[in-house]
Amino acid sequence: MVKVELWAGLRAFTGGERTVEVDAKNIRELLQALSDAYPGLKPILDEGVSVAIDGEIFADSLIEPVGPENEIVLMQKIRGG
Repeated sequence: MVKVELWAGLRAFTGGERTVEVDAKNIRELLQALSDAYPGLKPILDEGVSVAIDGEIFADSLIEPVGPENEIVLMQKIRGG
């Protein structure tokens, strides 16, 4: 299981939980597990999110490994014009 810290805007979809745990070995599995556990997150995950692992942001790499020893933070992508 990996612990995932959620940015404030995402917590409404997890019942207000700041940290959630899912079973995943890489970012792709992490996003799928979050989508399965919290269906309200699915539209946001489908739009694209960034995952920070130990302070390094991965916006497009789905095969990056994750484990229980990692600090993982899920963030909505910031959009602007």
